[in-house]
Formats: sequence, C-alpha cells, structure tokens
Amino acid sequence: MSEPIRVLVVDDHPVVRQGLRTFLDVQDGIQVVGEASDGVTCVSQVERLRPDVVLLDLRMPGVDGTEALRRVRALPDPPKVLVVTSFTEPSAVLPAVRAGAAGYVYKDVDPSALAAAIRAVHAGHVLLHPEVARLLAAGDVPAREPALTPREREVLAEVALGRSNREIARSLSLSEKTVKTHVSAILGKLDVQDRTQAALYAVRAGLV
Repeated sequence: MSEPIRVLVVDDHPVVRQGLRTFLDVQDGIQVVGEASDGVTCVSQVERLRPDVVLLDLRMPGVDGTEALRRVRALPDPPKVLVVTSFTEPSAVLPAVRAGAAGYVYKDVDPSALAAAIRAVHAGHVLLHPEVARLLAAGDVPAREPALTPREREVLAEVALGRSNREIARSLSLSEKTVKTHVSAILGKLDVQDRTQAALYAVRAGLV
C-alpha cells in the first residue's frame, strides 16, 4: 500500500480545525499530522512535520494565510497548499493563487470532495475556478515570450490543464522521467517556482 497523504490543517478557529480533521479521519489514504492556528505556527509546523498538503485558511490574526503561503512556498521542497476559504468571490483568493496555492475549496465542501481535492493537488493538479482563471488571464501579460521548444509548449499546455506528470506522459507518449525533465526546463525558462505558477503564467501570456 502507498503511504498516506500527510495533511496539515491551518485555521484560527478550533471548531473549523476539528471539523476538517473529522472530515478527513474517515477518508482512506489521508492522515492529518498536525494543526496550526496562525501563519507563524503554520510555517514552523511545515518545517517540523513535512506534510504533503497544507489546508490553509486565508484570514488569520498576525501573519495571514497569503503571507504564510509565501513563506511556505519559499521553503525547500515545499508542500502543496490547498486554500480552504469561506469567501465565494474568486477575487478574494487571487492573491493566494498568485502566491502559489494549488487551488481552493470552500469550508462547506463535502468530505468526499475535500478528500478528492487533497488527492488532486497532491498528484500535481491545479484546481482553479473558471472565474479565477479568467481574472488571472486578464492580468499583466509578460513583456517577452520565453523561448520554449514545441515539446515544452505541449507539456506546458498539459500542465495548464492541471494534469499530473503521469497523465501528461500517457497523453504525449513520453516517460514520466522525460516529462519531469521538460517541466523543470519550463519552470526555469518561465522563471517560476512551481507548476501552479507556470500554469498561471501560461494563461496570462496566452501560451496555451
């Protein structure tokens, strides 16, 4: 059996943290390894526990969720971050998505849908509401288009669709190792840190 996905729950409300833990305790292949109630503790817990996925609230006292996200994404080998929010306006989560969140869900999400979202971001998918993608596409366009090869463009298009390396390999008849090499090259050429930012870059620049 594969190792469970290790999850850190970050929210300033104990009831919400307990609710999320209760949701996840009945899901196969997911293990809650810790909790945090603020941004500073979130970062220290990520460093100590090395979770695979962080469920992150945006509004917290002191260091808020977006700043905590920036700090987490700056760590070596950072976890995937899934924003768990009560805000239904896509513009409310845009700063977090731009900071590197792999996606977001609402706090009233069904337990099975939450588990599916955790598994999806862990597998490398990007979970963006269509309206969020539209707003991002309306943002600033990079001044100079990066020199991507035709194959890198194909891989980037797949990344922008939220597909994992395994799915991209199957779609393009490549090995996963080759796909990983292409993704690394794409991140370097786009000067971004992860595939989520690469996908957002591609949308804004009209590369896909």
